[in-house]
Order: sequence, then structure tokens, then C-alpha cells
Amino acid sequence: MDKYKESSSDFLKQFYIPSYVLSEEAPPPLPIAPPECPVLVFINSKSGGQLGGELILTYRSLLNHNQVFDLGLETPDKVLRRIYLNLQRLKDDDFARQIREKLKIIVAGGDGTAGWLLGVVCDLKLSHPPPIATVPLGTGNNLPFAFGWGKKNPGTDTTSVESFLDKVLKAKEMKIDNWHILMRMKTPKEGSCDPLAPLELPHSLHAFHRVSPTDELNKEGCHTFRGGFWNYFSLGMDAQISYAFHSERKLHPEKFKNQLVNQSTYVKLGCTQGWFCASLFHPASRNIAQLAKVKIADKNGQWHDLHIPHSIRSIVCLNLPSFSGGLNPWGTPNPRKQRDRDLTPPFVDDGLIEVVGFRNAWHGLVLLAPNGHGTRLAQANRIRFEFHKGATDHTFMRMDGEPWKQPLPLDDETVMVEISHLGQVNMLATHDCRSRSMYDPSTPCHRDAGEEYDDNEDDSVAEAEEFRKFGAADTFKIPDEGEHNNKKGRASRSRNLHTHMVGHISSEGST
Repeated sequence: MDKYKESSSDFLKQFYIPSYVLSEEAPPPLPIAPPECPVLVFINSKSGGQLGGELILTYRSLLNHNQVFDLGLETPDKVLRRIYLNLQRLKDDDFARQIREKLKIIVAGGDGTAGWLLGVVCDLKLSHPPPIATVPLGTGNNLPFAFGWGKKNPGTDTTSVESFLDKVLKAKEMKIDNWHILMRMKTPKEGSCDPLAPLELPHSLHAFHRVSPTDELNKEGCHTFRGGFWNYFSLGMDAQISYAFHSERKLHPEKFKNQLVNQSTYVKLGCTQGWFCASLFHPASRNIAQLAKVKIADKNGQWHDLHIPHSIRSIVCLNLPSFSGGLNPWGTPNPRKQRDRDLTPPFVDDGLIEVVGFRNAWHGLVLLAPNGHGTRLAQANRIRFEFHKGATDHTFMRMDGEPWKQPLPLDDETVMVEISHLGQVNMLATHDCRSRSMYDPSTPCHRDAGEEYDDNEDDSVAEAEEFRKFGAADTFKIPDEGEHNNKKGRASRSRNLHTHMVGHISSEGST
């Protein structure tokens, strides 16, 4: 039975969704006014130490228990499929129609959890994709910070939750670019044929095998992974420190219950890994220019080599102006300077990703100074890293806070990572957030807002239809009336997709 009570505050009624909208089995409620800001709440109960679990209890005490979901128990794609199928069943119900049109999502967790839910919403191809607000429950919290939701772990009491809901009610919608990542490597000649176990890839990367018969790069004996990110992909020393942090937390989870302790541990690991004295502790063979050949595509789809200075030990491909706890590595280029003449500020919806390099941690500390920035390498809507046999057998990569140790070729083979612009997703942002749109008239823009990129691509792996998804969820299709009656809520399945399992959920720390 619905918890909706006359005694509920008028404020909370603005967010409340009756159970009959969420589940086919629930009976219709007594006549009530449609909520102004109906929300679905997804919480990673493993994030933020004990905060995730406490937050679930508070939200469920204030809202309908059935509109608050523990991501450790149920995946967001299953939840959204069920709810949207029920909304389709109620398509002639005016109350349910208004819920669908006004629906918003709140996701509480680290950047990895937020990215997971963003990928699901994109892949489901919903007719009315809801905008998303992010609660900072990780350590870095770059996504929430970029959109004005803060970077400190929130309070879990009633007052704190009601304050956050009030911000959601007043928030603006903002489109941001999303980025597709494709990684391909040869199957090891010895050992297990399944690279998932030894690689321990993040749950935002999904394995799939033969994607398309027409894909010339999809050869036998290769493993292919795909996924997406919204904030950054990084390669090199910063990812190495993040990997050390995650490994330590996995061994001693009891030591990582507090955000401040997590951040201080992160700094200590930066020292012990030699990030502050990289020229002494890390040979030149670990520099990016020695590890990979980097190419970027221009707006016409033509690939060009990108020069990487030999001193660069870390590269960040950045979508949002928030990295490593809220820093902006790109800064604001000065159009009066020759080297910055073709560069723009880091707009979140311009179809461009900013590529920034760092030499060491001291170089990174420049970001703390006014107008500080890393080495600006390029802006592009596609970038490719090709790793060949070299002086080292592995490197470290990180995507929206989730790091992994990536094996590199030992023979005449190639590990390829390609990043391409996929589309856009709706976010909820506070009115004073640091993210900027190129279409916002209050934002100074050095690029013609009407300029668009040519969609003509070469025969790279991004051509196939299957590469226009992240792999986070199967494409969702609302059945027509006949199909619904015969199959009752069965969503269509796309080919050879890897379905994300609940067991892959992680308790974000550095995310």
C-alpha cells in the first residue's frame, strides 16, 4: 500500500511517485495532484563508507520506498525498463503521462556509479530520457562538482536530504557530451582466453566478441571492449597512483571509511609511487611518447599524428572542467597568443575533448595557481592511442575514476584505444555551476555556435552501428499494442551485448 499520507509535507509531495506508476501490480491511489518534480533515486550502498546505506534509509523514510533503489541489489537498466514499460501501459493516464514528462533521476555514489547510470540511460534510448543529478559519495566527486552539487560527502539526515531535493527542484537542465571508448587487443597465446579475470577491467568497460562481419579490424583472436565516459580518460602516472589506491583499499577496506582519510592516503601514494620525482624514479621508456603513437581526427574525419613532448608522463582526455577533486587542467586559452589561437574554453557540449599532458606531480600543482593549466596538446572529437611492443609490458589507465593495469604488446601486435564523440545526455546543474555551454549567451565563446562537425568517418571501428552504444544496457524498445499484449513487457535485445551484472558494482573511493 502507498505511503502517501495527507500528513506528508507539501514540499515532499513535489517529489513523490505513487506505486501504481512504478509497478503494474500496485492499485491506483486516491486522486492526488501530480508531483512537480518526480524523482527516481539510485544509491550505491557501498559508496562513502556507511553513508550509502544511511542515505537509502533516509530517502525511503521521506519518499515512496519503491522509488528508491539500492544499486547493490538491482541494476538501473532493469529498474528503468520495468518503470517505462509500466508508463507505456498507462499512456492514457494523464497523471502517469505528467510523471514521465517531468521525471528526474538522482544517483548517489562515486563518479563510476554516476557514469554507469548515465551509460544505461543513453543505451536504453528512452523516449523521454530523464535529466540526472549526482550526489557526491566518492572521494574525487568530479562529476557532482562540475555541475554544482559539491565535492564533499553529504549529510545523511533528513534536513540534508531535503536540502538536496530543494536544489534538484530548482536546478537547470544542461546537455553534456558523452564519449565512446573502444579498446582492442589480441588474445594471449598462453593462459586463459578470457581477459576479464587477469585484467580486472572497470565495470564501465564491457566485453563483446564479434561485433559486425563488416568490421575489418574485428579479426579472429582479438578481444574487444567498449564503454563510455563523461568526465575523463587518463593514461600514465596519475592512473598508476589511482590503481595503487584502489588496490590498497581492496586489501584494507576498513581503513577507507572517511573522505578526508582517503584523500590524504592518495597524496601519500603519490609520493611513494615517485610521482613527485618522476625523472628520477621513472625511466624515459614510461613516457607517453615512448609508449604510444597518438592520432587525432579533424572535423572532416581525417587522422593526423599528435606530437607528444618526450617529458609528458601522463595524458588526460577531459570532457568536464573538473579533474582530481575539482581542478581544471585545461584552463582558459588566451586567443591573443599564437599557440592558443585555435583553442577554445572547455565547453561541455561542443563535441570536443581537451587533451592535456603532465610531466609530474609538481607540474600538476600548477593547477592550484590562478590561471594554472597543464600542457595543452589538442582539442578533438576523436583520438586514438596505438601501443606497440616497447620497453615495458604494461601501463595504467583510468576512466571516470576507475583505474586498471593494462598489459602492452610483447610481440608484433597492437593494443588500440579509440575515443570518439557519441552524443549528449541531459544533466541537472545548479545555476552557479562551473560547467559552461557554448550555446549559453552569457558564456564568452570563441567558436561559431552554428558550426557542426562533419559526420563522414573513415573505415575505423567507430563506423558500425554497434559502436554507437556504450554496452551498459540493451537498447530498450517500447512494444506496440499488439506486441505488448502478446509478450507483456518484453524489451528487445540488441546483438551480442554484455549485460552488466550487479556483482561488478564497486565501492568508489577515488571516483
